[in-house]
Amino acid sequence: MDVQIISQNGTWEKPFLCYEFSNTSCQKFVYPLETRIFLYILFSVSSIVTTIGNLLVIIAVFHFKQLHTPTNYLILSLAVADLLVGGVVMPPSMLRSIETCWYLGDLFCKIHSSLDVTLCTTSILNLCIISLDRYYAICHPFQYHSKMTSQATLVMIIICWTVSAALGFGMIFMELNILGIEDFYYENIKCDGICTLFQSRKSATIMSLTCFYVPAVVMLCIYMKILHVAKRQVQAIQSVNSELKKEGKATKTLAIIMGVFLTFWIPFFLCNVIDPFIGYSVPPLLFDMFYWIGYYNSMCNPIVYAFFYSWFRHAFRIVLSKAIFQTNSSRTTLI
Repeated sequence: MDVQIISQNGTWEKPFLCYEFSNTSCQKFVYPLETRIFLYILFSVSSIVTTIGNLLVIIAVFHFKQLHTPTNYLILSLAVADLLVGGVVMPPSMLRSIETCWYLGDLFCKIHSSLDVTLCTTSILNLCIISLDRYYAICHPFQYHSKMTSQATLVMIIICWTVSAALGFGMIFMELNILGIEDFYYENIKCDGICTLFQSRKSATIMSLTCFYVPAVVMLCIYMKILHVAKRQVQAIQSVNSELKKEGKATKTLAIIMGVFLTFWIPFFLCNVIDPFIGYSVPPLLFDMFYWIGYYNSMCNPIVYAFFYSWFRHAFRIVLSKAIFQTNSSRTTLI
């Protein structure tokens, strides 16, 4: 049966639909033209800045020999995840957010949602490995080079991406997110033009704990331990051991990156775990806004690197000036 609404002049009108001639179409909310233009500009610029910023990080770590360290390989892995968010996830999300409908087909919806979960999980698992790297660098400096080798780091990065992809793609394509509530989903939620990560109570709880809350608590505990040890080493860092001082600065910067990640993603994961328990009453617009706040974390990471790392700033300048095409530029000493 057709759904109708009352217009301001008292006449009955059909609501806007994603697919006008479909009996199972989702309803469409149409933003004013000025709002749509503003949002397209805002989200497009965000996607471009995110992609370019993380591409600079990737080029810098790949190109400069000085940056070929286990810690920077982890930063490289994080930058790849952020690059994919900016270049692959954000553009379709922009269309969905502004048009309030999904026009790219069910298969690409599943791929997009899977990438979304995969890249978020990859980011936080990378941050977990980074916190472990910092733990050995500060708390066990004499074991650091034997424990956190390039080979060990590479293995951890591969495991991180594999686990994240298995979780993201497995959950979506096997429909584990709606396990036990399939009838409710297909009868009350599913419609033509929808692309949202709908979850049962069990799925939302397990996914949020696995992808966010448990890794976040682990990271916080590790950094608290690092902070405790660093306070005892402060005299040595300031007056004796310049290597410890450098590691301490790197730890502070990477702790800030972790803090930024948690701050940007907490609103989404709070809503994600609460929504199924309150009858899915969180407004879609609010959910969408929290998605974008999470996406903006991927844009902020290169800014943090550039702000706190002088050698990254130097590398960025060389890359942007095209000096990397000069002979032996890869052996440039970065201050």
